[in-house]
Amino acid sequence: MSAPTDNPRLCLVAITKHGAAQAARLAVDLPDADICTSAKFAASFSGLPNAIRAYEGALRDEIGPLFAGYDQIVFFVSLGAVVRLIAPHLRSKDEDPGVIVVDDAGQYVIPVLSGHVGGANEWSERVALLLDAAPVLTTASDVGRTIPVDILGRQLGWRVEAPKINITRVSAHVVNGEPIAFIQDAGSPDWWTRPTPLPENIHRFARFDEVPLERYAALLWVTHAEVPAERWDALKERLVVYRPPQDGVEDSGA
Repeated sequence: MSAPTDNPRLCLVAITKHGAAQAARLAVDLPDADICTSAKFAASFSGLPNAIRAYEGALRDEIGPLFAGYDQIVFFVSLGAVVRLIAPHLRSKDEDPGVIVVDDAGQYVIPVLSGHVGGANEWSERVALLLDAAPVLTTASDVGRTIPVDILGRQLGWRVEAPKINITRVSAHVVNGEPIAFIQDAGSPDWWTRPTPLPENIHRFARFDEVPLERYAALLWVTHAEVPAERWDALKERLVVYRPPQDGVEDSGA
């Protein structure tokens, strides 16, 4: 899986004069990022500490190595061109790097691939801030400012535990505003990091046995407790469990 947001392997890709100028501007604030550019624009990056990968051929021949070598790739290339370039290299959201597109004028920053799991959404917001641009997020949980079921608590070291179908179904319930039970009997309480209040459809509980199950479309449970197979079966595709790092405190059970 691609590294999320902390110390990723980052590459800025530029193939036009204006794109190289925007990439050079961004590189000043991201000295650890590598730069991939057409050889004729390599001089645009002189004086910067960034490593330069100057190519002579076609950009399409660079995409495979870029996908293999980086966690976040920021293209100063048109969106349509990037989609065509990366299409043959796509595998899954658990393996693909985050792909971000910045328009030639540096006005918009668009996460194209691996927005959540790959961290492209968060990096798009960072890049937009550095360029004084507007991030264009399309992921439902980000647009709606609600819980991102697939990566909740990742910054705290939480590990999601659920079949993929559960994550898909529960994510839909969350973004559609259906009633969600959030049960937490382990881990840090500082998991909600958005500046907006927790959405009204999310209801908190301290224990699983406090939840009137029939009232909720889905359950998000942060716990160290074992979840028996019978419970997974009874809740069908309504349950997603999160495992915080063990802190030496005994589980309270369920």
